[in-house]
Amino acid sequence: MKKKIKQIDVKPDENIKKLISDMDNTGFGAKRLARACKIYEKMVKTKNCKKFFALAGAMVPVGMQRVIHDMLDLGFIDVLVTTGANLTHDVVETLGLNHLQGNIAKIETNDVKLYDERMNRIYDVFMPNQVYESMEDFIIEHLNNNFDKNMSVKEFLWLLGEKLPNHPHSILKVCSEKRIPIFCPAFTDSGLAMQVHFSNNNLNLNHFSDLNEMINYAWDAEIAGVCIVGGGVPKNYIFQAMQFSPNQASFAIQVTMDRPEPGGLSGAEIREAISWGKINKNAEYSTVIADATIILPLLLSYLKTTCL
Repeated sequence: MKKKIKQIDVKPDENIKKLISDMDNTGFGAKRLARACKIYEKMVKTKNCKKFFALAGAMVPVGMQRVIHDMLDLGFIDVLVTTGANLTHDVVETLGLNHLQGNIAKIETNDVKLYDERMNRIYDVFMPNQVYESMEDFIIEHLNNNFDKNMSVKEFLWLLGEKLPNHPHSILKVCSEKRIPIFCPAFTDSGLAMQVHFSNNNLNLNHFSDLNEMINYAWDAEIAGVCIVGGGVPKNYIFQAMQFSPNQASFAIQVTMDRPEPGGLSGAEIREAISWGKINKNAEYSTVIADATIILPLLLSYLKTTCL
């Protein structure tokens, strides 16, 4: 019997604060992490700083859902841009359909066997294929045709959050309840969007309305701070808005495992964005080359200790 993934609950911790402070006196990745934590602390404590957060990667199924929820709930994120996959998995968890722990050292990672068992694998995390059936049932029951088929994706995600059951750490739920802007520029590239489409095949969400609103958030920000987890579309969505705004980002953090040499955006160094006018030439920035599932809990614990 596979164990359920537990969405990690991060507490404030003076020991974590001291560890990060000690890391600030070192070098390599430890120094970069300490710098990132202190930059984010400045973002939170700087008056009128609009905090943009880009979330890519399989963060929800691996156990980071509650981390992101808490950052939203506590005001550490003002604008969230994420992938359709993370939203799909957020709905899965919110409906009580759990992701499962796997073991990459055992025979259960035989992908042919997993296919026969209708089990989907995300490295060492598993998700039963039947969750799509439950998601479809929920959408059919709660998202019928009685809504504006041309609303923005953000408005639709807020509507979806309203319909979801009460849940202590749902990303969509907290964004809906607190009216935190949540953007998903590649929403149709997800299982959730496919289920919505199958149930509402005349849906035509207005992506350009989202784009206009995102540009306005960047344009109106007196001071902008950006935190990027992973990269890809969420990273570009925020940075292209910054590029065409009068005030580039004053603070910038990136957590990634990708490398800059292939020229892909996910591995591009933060300082490269200076050449595009996306971050200010005098910005404080840090790129942390590390697994985000390790960095995010440390970052949140540090912020809960220093900013609350």
